[in-house]
Amino acid sequence: MASVPSITFIGGGNMCEAILSGLLKTGHPTSHVRISEPFDQRREYLRTKYGVDVVESNGDAISGKQGMSVSSGVSCDVVVLAVKPQVVGDVVRGVAGELSAAKPLVISIVAGVAIKDLARWIGIDSNVPLVRLMPNTPALVGEGAAGMYADASVSAEQRKQTEYVVSNIAKEYTWVDSESGIDAVTAISGSGPAYFFLIIEAMEKAGVQMGLPADAAKRLAAQTALGAAKMVLTSDDDVPTLRKKVTSPNGTTHAAIEQMIASSVPEGITAGVQACQARCQSLSREFGKL
Repeated sequence: MASVPSITFIGGGNMCEAILSGLLKTGHPTSHVRISEPFDQRREYLRTKYGVDVVESNGDAISGKQGMSVSSGVSCDVVVLAVKPQVVGDVVRGVAGELSAAKPLVISIVAGVAIKDLARWIGIDSNVPLVRLMPNTPALVGEGAAGMYADASVSAEQRKQTEYVVSNIAKEYTWVDSESGIDAVTAISGSGPAYFFLIIEAMEKAGVQMGLPADAAKRLAAQTALGAAKMVLTSDDDVPTLRKKVTSPNGTTHAAIEQMIASSVPEGITAGVQACQARCQSLSREFGKL
């Protein structure tokens, strides 16, 4: 990457803060960050905690022409679109002029919104480079995973800029070759934390039924999930082999796994992941009508 990019966040919510915190911890200058945020209290919080320019106007955050003290005179290289899906169409249309003029790299973390719809809202002939990024909530604790898709107008340098942003929130990230791959990423890692919360919740409940204190059951289940995940990421064995190594024939783990298989737990998880992917696709169709 040739130089440190100037990054504007449209939307100052939790994911914005996770990326911002990671950037500043690794030495990204506060002069190269701007945020637009509609709520007064949130603006003041971000401004006070991080020492960056936070304004109400989305357009001003991109252009940098008004209300800037820390980032005055700095152009915008990257825009991270981090707003709620239900307002994204209006937000993007509202800054189409600024985006068309500046032509920054636009990184959207809005679930279900296709590149073609972002381009349509900005203006088909604007040639603004677009990336879809799907992070997940463990980014808030520095343990995120993410997938990225770039349209044809994104340069090699802008791919590096995208990786610069995502590396501050995700320990594992990957580019996908087609936009449909983002739906798969959403189904696996984007929504995936909730699947593991459900499993930990069920294990905690079982532990309590067996006489363990609730807090102890929760911590044991959570640490077991964390340890198992680390083994998957660091071991030369594949996942089925790791499972078999801890599953002695006719032992306690074998009894548990056999019951889970008989109860169609693996099939239920697969069906849930597929349902998530299908909902991503239906959301894209809905946004296509806006």
